[in-house]
Amino acid sequence: MKKFRAFTATAALLCLTCLTVTTASADGEVNVYSYRETKLIQPLFDAFTRDTGIKVNVVSASSGLEQRMKAEGANSPADVLLTVDIGRIDEAVQAGVTQPVISEVLETIIPPQYRDPNGHWAGISMRARVIYASKERVKQDAITYEELADPKWKGKICIRSGQHIYNNALFAAYVAHHGEAVAEEWLKGLKANLAQKPSGGDRETARDVAAGKCDIGIGNTYYWALMNDKEADKKPWAEATKVILPTFEGGGTHVNLSGVLLAKHAPNKANGVKLINWLAGPTAQQMYADSNYEYPVRAGVAANPTIAGYGRLNADPMPIAKIAANRKAASTLVDKVGFDN
Repeated sequence: MKKFRAFTATAALLCLTCLTVTTASADGEVNVYSYRETKLIQPLFDAFTRDTGIKVNVVSASSGLEQRMKAEGANSPADVLLTVDIGRIDEAVQAGVTQPVISEVLETIIPPQYRDPNGHWAGISMRARVIYASKERVKQDAITYEELADPKWKGKICIRSGQHIYNNALFAAYVAHHGEAVAEEWLKGLKANLAQKPSGGDRETARDVAAGKCDIGIGNTYYWALMNDKEADKKPWAEATKVILPTFEGGGTHVNLSGVLLAKHAPNKANGVKLINWLAGPTAQQMYADSNYEYPVRAGVAANPTIAGYGRLNADPMPIAKIAANRKAASTLVDKVGFDN
C-alpha cells in the first residue's frame, strides 16, 4: 500500500506541473492488482514495458483484492486486476469494481466461451481440473467426471476441500451440465468414495496418491508440472503418478481461467486496455504457457511440453460464465451433503 501511496502522491505532483511534462511521461504507467505472485508475472510486465514503454506497478495478494478496490472507491489506483480463477473473477464483478473492456483485439482472439458476455472479463490462460492417478494401481487412461461417483472407487479418492474455489468451479460445471438434483447425488457418491477427509492442496493430493493413501486425486494441471519440472523435493510424487484428462459424458475436460479485468475507476484506463490487449498477444501467451504451465487461450500458441505430454486437451465447450452462474448452487450442495465433514 505504501508503494501506491507514493505513486498517488507523485501523480498529484505531476498534475501541478502538467504543462511542463511530456505526454509520454504523464501516460507512462499502469497499476496492476494481482492474485498471482509478482515474481511469477514480473517477466511478463518487463516484456510489456520493453514493447510499449509503459511502466507496470504491481500489488500482489492471495485474497481480498476486490474488497480493497471497493474500499478505495473512486480513489483506487488500480487499473487492471489479474485473477487466477473464475471464482475470483466473479467476486470482482459482483463487488462492482470493474467496467467493460471495449476491445476488438479480445473479441477477435479470445473465444467467446472464455469472455464475459457483458465485457467485464476475459480469460488470458486456461488450466484444467484433472486426475492424478497412481501409475502402479490405476491401469485405465481415460475417466469421466461422472465416474468419480462409481462405487468401484470407494475409499480410493483424495481431494482438497469441496469449498475451495478450484473444486467449486468443477462442481458448478457439473451443476450446469446435469442440474442440481443430479449434482447432489453425484457429490454424495464422490464423498462416499473418498479415502480421507478433504484436506491439503493439490500437491498434497499427489503426495497422498504416491504414498498409497488413495489411487486417484483431483488437481490442477500446472501443479503436477511444477512438481515434475521445478520442485525437486516433490518430484517423487509426480514420478509415482500420471495425469489423466477426464471429460464430462458428452462433453470435454473442465477448464478454468486466469482472467483479466479493467478496474471501474482506472486512472490510466488507456494503458490498462493496452496491457489487457497485450496479454492476449503471442508474446504474452507463449510466456504464460512456458512459465506458468497453463494452456494458451490464443490459437496457434504451443502449450509447454510437459503440459502437452498429458495428451490433447479437449476443453469442455461450456461458457465459463455458466460456471460463474452456478457457483452459489455448488457451494450450497457441498454443505448440504456434508462433503467436507
